[in-house]
Amino acid sequence: MKISRVKPEPGMNIIIVGCGKIGQNLAEELGEQGNNITVVDISPQKVKEVSTRFDVMGVVGNGATHSVLEDAGIANADLLIAVTGSDELNLLCCIVAKKASNCHTIARVKQPEYSTETAYLQNELELAMVINPQYAAAAEIARVLRFPSAMKIDTFAGGRVELVKFRLPETSPLVGMSVREMATKLRCNVLICTVERDEQAFIAKGDLVFEGRDVISLIASPRGAAAFFDKIDYRTHSVSDVMIAGGGRTAHYLCEMLLKEGIAVKIIEKEKPVCDDLCARFPEATIIHSNASDQEILIEEGLKTAGAFVALTNMDEENILLSLFAKRVGKGKLVTKINRVDFSDVVTHLDLDSIIYPKNIASDQIVRYVRAMKNTIGSNVETLYNIIQGQVEASEFIVKEGSAIIGQPLSQLQFKDNVLIASILRGRKVIIPRGHDTIEAGDHVVIVSELMPLHDITDVLK
Repeated sequence: MKISRVKPEPGMNIIIVGCGKIGQNLAEELGEQGNNITVVDISPQKVKEVSTRFDVMGVVGNGATHSVLEDAGIANADLLIAVTGSDELNLLCCIVAKKASNCHTIARVKQPEYSTETAYLQNELELAMVINPQYAAAAEIARVLRFPSAMKIDTFAGGRVELVKFRLPETSPLVGMSVREMATKLRCNVLICTVERDEQAFIAKGDLVFEGRDVISLIASPRGAAAFFDKIDYRTHSVSDVMIAGGGRTAHYLCEMLLKEGIAVKIIEKEKPVCDDLCARFPEATIIHSNASDQEILIEEGLKTAGAFVALTNMDEENILLSLFAKRVGKGKLVTKINRVDFSDVVTHLDLDSIIYPKNIASDQIVRYVRAMKNTIGSNVETLYNIIQGQVEASEFIVKEGSAIIGQPLSQLQFKDNVLIASILRGRKVIIPRGHDTIEAGDHVVIVSELMPLHDITDVLK
């Protein structure tokens, strides 16, 4: 069944300070979900552009000043999100907002020096969230490199349940097989959630037939996912060495994460001071002072045999070209960082392995927090993830005593259209549910659905 958009419900009063890419993403997504948005920026042109484009309120001025926040409606705000280009300004915005009202506050903080201070800043400044786009991007890249078959991996229930997105090869044994046939023939403990094909997206029903190059999202335990990929002959082993083009903040965080996992790291960076800093911070890594766009250098440094190549330069065009070159000469996993989201539809057709949009990752994390905050009263929602942007999401619930959904076989419950019960975590046991399974008090339940207001797990019932 094809997925359609769902009308949003009335929402909260949210002030967004900073009209850059993240601010624009937030204004669009949170506005579409029915929240009342006011954007603040020192640039009159940016405020006019964003407020007109997304039909939100706009205030010109310094968001760290009390008078400007008053004009933006801080007295009645539920949430302030500070995502300017300055870490210090973002923190000051949140401090002033907390003094002026009792609203929740979220600050974007991107400098590596602050990364070790996140917990302190959050506690002492009473921030609801500290978001670091580069760190979040590095964490997603690290997850993908530990499981190279995946385009994207999200986790539920403390990592015991995974949501894995991958592209189906044209030679896969799944091609031509229906979802129902797959379950019967492979007998794997996984649940197929969605299929993206060309410009269409589907929540997977039993009669849906797989085609080559489908982008598939599935939910399983890590062990169940590994068994599934083994049965369809799909490479899943973690890479042992990674070549990184560009030595900026994302590379810094990624290098730290990979070295802790015992993965060898080689970084190619053209700026000498950046190389010196990386050498001092990561003596176990190999740092090459050279231009990563030089094809001969890439070949000389082992691109052909590298387990993975990650393009993290500051230029999107360069990252794309480097990844396409790496795909032609090497066999490793490719990860490409893209800062601009304007041409995402074009980029998806370039046959790159995994594409990382740091600004989207940051805004997605904030949107998840806002959705959970919005549903707090009478809700038991724990986690929210976008599976297909603006169309399908996965929600994690903890089922309370007395819930109307407890104890009845799933086959006897009347679910709304385009709703899947994707997994049940009971104690340490991961259950990929079938019709005879039941939901019990204390279970962690993951539900895949169209975007809809879910205050309680019973909201998925007709």
